[in-house]
Amino acid sequence: MKVGTFNAAFSSDVRTLHRRPSSSIFGAANCKSFTARPSMASSFTRRLSIRCAVRFRPCIDIHKGKVKQIVGSTLSDLKDDGSVLVTNFVSDKSAAEYAKMYKEDGLTGGHVIMLGADPLSRAAAIEALHAYPGGGINSENSLNYIEEGASHVIVTSYVFNNGQMDLERLKDLVLVVGKERLVLDLSCRKRDGRYAIVTDRWQKFSDVNLDEEILNFLANYADEFLVHGVDVEGKKLGIDEELVALLGKYSPIPVTYAGGVTVMADLERIKVAGLGHVDVTVGSALDVFGGNLSYKDVVAWHAQQEALTV
Repeated sequence: MKVGTFNAAFSSDVRTLHRRPSSSIFGAANCKSFTARPSMASSFTRRLSIRCAVRFRPCIDIHKGKVKQIVGSTLSDLKDDGSVLVTNFVSDKSAAEYAKMYKEDGLTGGHVIMLGADPLSRAAAIEALHAYPGGGINSENSLNYIEEGASHVIVTSYVFNNGQMDLERLKDLVLVVGKERLVLDLSCRKRDGRYAIVTDRWQKFSDVNLDEEILNFLANYADEFLVHGVDVEGKKLGIDEELVALLGKYSPIPVTYAGGVTVMADLERIKVAGLGHVDVTVGSALDVFGGNLSYKDVVAWHAQQEALTV
């Protein structure tokens, strides 16, 4: 599993921690080699290098120690009391129970995301990692999550500091955990017709736009990308097909999209719009998180996609 937190200082990818700031990955994915050199890869080479696309990536989002599904755009440091936070679902099950369920169903490459760096959320995330080994993540604490069982750490705000890309911080992370263990969360929102990477619980726009150039550049420092379409995240109103298409066309390394999946047809839309190169994660819409979309149906769809993998 990959782990991450929803904090300015960390972010990692293990969907047992939720989207953004920090998370980690559980159940290392069964991918073969990814060898394309981002800065030089042609679209043809890029496609050949991605062998594990169009998979369902399970998630575990944790807030205040509980597994929850939250409308991400309502998160902010000013809402720690939960008074304005829009919550779709609060589970009676622990993060570890979800991790065990994913393990039993043979799902890998999941994300544990902490929607805050409080002690309760961290403890729940660690428990999930122990149940299915594979957040605020920074260069000082990232190895702790790896040692607890995360296969990767997911980072956003630590790298995009005060609206700017902090290349020194990014290089420090690569030195500490290695490119092969780093997932960059490039979650974004539309601004002036372009997708701008957002940080600090998706509340702050950075000065960095998500496009072919930035994807190729950052691919030199990461093993995967995780991208939430924040404008549709948690709202169950459908996916951001334009964003999925951008990722499918330009990402030279594995990338997972999250946001807006509501019905099974949305999974196929992602497959088509992403040219078969974009994995998908589903949160609020799943029945195991209080939604109407059958988790078992999604797992069955995932198995069908795996069978098609060459």
